[in-house]
Amino acid sequence: MFPSTQIEDPVLRDRRESVSFVIPVFNEEAVVPHLIREVERYRADHPFVEQVVVVDDGSTDRTLFELKRLTAGLSGYRIVSFSRNFGHQLAITAGLDYARGDAAVILDADLQDPLYVVTEMVECWRQGYEVAYGLRRRRRGESIVKRATAAAFYRFFRIMTDIEMPVDTGDFRLVSRRVIDAYKDLGEQKPFVRALISWLGFSQVAVPYDREERIAGAPKYTYRRLVQMAVDGLASFSDKPLRLAVRTGLAVSIMAGLGGAVWAILAKYVFETAPMSGWASLMLVIAFFGGLNLFFMGLVGSYLARVFDQVKDRPRYIVRSEWTSERAKSASAERDRLNETVDQQVEVTRLSGP
Repeated sequence: MFPSTQIEDPVLRDRRESVSFVIPVFNEEAVVPHLIREVERYRADHPFVEQVVVVDDGSTDRTLFELKRLTAGLSGYRIVSFSRNFGHQLAITAGLDYARGDAAVILDADLQDPLYVVTEMVECWRQGYEVAYGLRRRRRGESIVKRATAAAFYRFFRIMTDIEMPVDTGDFRLVSRRVIDAYKDLGEQKPFVRALISWLGFSQVAVPYDREERIAGAPKYTYRRLVQMAVDGLASFSDKPLRLAVRTGLAVSIMAGLGGAVWAILAKYVFETAPMSGWASLMLVIAFFGGLNLFFMGLVGSYLARVFDQVKDRPRYIVRSEWTSERAKSASAERDRLNETVDQQVEVTRLSGP
């Protein structure tokens, strides 16, 4: 069962005071010290950030240990640890489930999205916007190929779907309590967060910024994962690929039928070359249509796989453990109190003598 943060009172729903940070992490041992330092530096000047939800997406290094060590004694930290790696988008989803602020800001742990932009997002939110998303003007430290493919995907996504998802954006955004509650009602097994938030509607505004280089570590989104996320996103929001497959198949069938008929007539009555061997051309045609059939079967299969995942209705993620910095602080204080009591008893015993 997901943690309940639903706010029923409309007055409380419109309150625009506290903010939660939602930060998914996966094998970010090298990044965590920089992350906590920068977050605490920002919180010192901006006390409206009352909660920081860090979701450990099944890390296999010392990420979780470092998170607990560095946040013990600090205020407002909740660390949610998955039982295994469920993926970046579900880690964000879990963070939104646990966020209790009037709004939540989704951050990546690598600090490529500078925290000063959060202040501008909060100002937009307090002016009445429900979503303030980061719009990347420049992307430092990324290859030309990655920038080009990302730009092409966003534009292709808008063509293939009816979702007005802003181009050149990521998951870096502020979402209000209204949007969080609406998002939690969706229940997607494979969510594409930025597109779902666009689909929800509400008033949204862009906050332009320059994306920085990664502060440490290596990117966790490989090209394979990016392609998978793109396929899942398209399958979630559009049936145009299926309709395109039908139209393409019909067009190819018509052209192949007409072309084959014309070729047969010309070969027999004009060139008088029938019968002819034509082995190479026959193999070429078989390979072409075989590949086309396999492609479209895979396309249909991707849609069926999404339906299969959805109807199984399994939990979207499994939480192995939860940890709060306040609880750790209380436990530490209790240990210190008990140790002090024991020391006092030992001292009294020593002074009283036999």
